[in-house]
Amino acid sequence: MRICRPAALRLVRTAALAALAATAAAAEVTTQDDVVQAELLPGWQLQSGAQMAALKLDLAPGWKTYWRSPGDAGIPPQFDWSDSINVKSVRLHWPAPSVFRTNGMQTIGYHDQLVLPAEIVARDPSKPMVLSARIDLGVCRDICMPAALTLEAAITPPGTPDSDIRAALAARPDTPAEAGLVAIGCTVEPIADGLRLTATLELPWAGRSETVAFETADPAVWVAEAVSQRQGDRLVAVTDLVPPSGGPFALDRSGITVTVIRDDGAVEIAGCPAAP
Repeated sequence: MRICRPAALRLVRTAALAALAATAAAAEVTTQDDVVQAELLPGWQLQSGAQMAALKLDLAPGWKTYWRSPGDAGIPPQFDWSDSINVKSVRLHWPAPSVFRTNGMQTIGYHDQLVLPAEIVARDPSKPMVLSARIDLGVCRDICMPAALTLEAAITPPGTPDSDIRAALAARPDTPAEAGLVAIGCTVEPIADGLRLTATLELPWAGRSETVAFETADPAVWVAEAVSQRQGDRLVAVTDLVPPSGGPFALDRSGITVTVIRDDGAVEIAGCPAAP
């Protein structure tokens, strides 16, 4: 198994950025407003008292943006809600993403449009909220460019159910039970600069291509693109985890998320218990 290390990736990214810069210089100048239009949808109040709002991104034809874990060549989105008023917490509900291959590198994200539901809890439920977002993300077609968005929306419960938000919630990944997961077991072994993680899933094959993505609770840990293979209903996926220290470390298994992305959806599994 060959997995590209962080140092090698930096060289790949540097070369890719240089090529992109040359392409952009030779092409007609494209601005952020040409590529992405964004708004906050105020949504409606749930039975729990929280408000289900959403970020809506409309992308120009052929352009894409990235999932929370975008892959080695992707740009992870960053969200800052700190200027919001009367907002205690914001929980994002990511729809199942798609997998892209560009110049031999894998990225994970969305094309054309992304509606990203955001479940908002008020500090004082008796008062209205103002949701304020500063968002940094990447958008790509033949070239990639950073996009910086500043959005604001007044949230006054109870609001009105929104068909776009409902559709995005319906596009969430399946739970392990919905996907028919029988078991998952993970083994961990030390390597020179971190850990090698092998996950074995007893998961019925849906007869379609699938990509496995791993995430850890610590965003500072670099996670390699997983290598996976199937034997009937057994799916085995291997990845390397490299922390900033560049050596073996204590892994929080409960903080691992394993997502199996298929052509028409995904399965999301929280936790990676030790293999029996």
